Amino acid sequence: MNTISKLTIVGAAALMLSGCGTLSSFRRAAVPNVCQDLTVSIYFKRDSAVVTREAQAVLKGAGDMTRGCVLGQVDVTGLADAVGDPDANLALSKKRADAVRNAVARLGFSTVNFSVGAVGEQGAVTAAGDARPLRRRTDVTFHLSRP
Repeated sequence: MNTISKLTIVGAAALMLSGCGTLSSFRRAAVPNVCQDLTVSIYFKRDSAVVTREAQAVLKGAGDMTRGCVLGQVDVTGLADAVGDPDANLALSKKRADAVRNAVARLGFSTVNFSVGAVGEQGAVTAAGDARPLRRRTDVTFHLSRP
């Protein structure tokens, strides 16, 4: 049976199942790891650089999704709100980035090449002068490729 025939059969089966409540879980289970870059955001409490249990779970889940792929690099970028002293915000975003880098390393990625940066409050205010909410975070990008 050629590939097109197999895809046709899978498509027909999906259409037949479309009325079933189990189709959504079927789709989740059937999604293969495609080894594409993966980005997650880790959020912090105000004026904090402590990685919470919930954040650790997000990082573990992201790390699990990298299994079976070649991990080239992990980019970690710390951010901060526009409230307060710009220098203090930059220092806080650096602490957040370092804390997340260390948390990722503890998950078994200690030999991975990390690029760690901080932007402080840069970008936290729109062109219209509005403060952007939820800038108390660190963005983590896992650069993946197929083996």
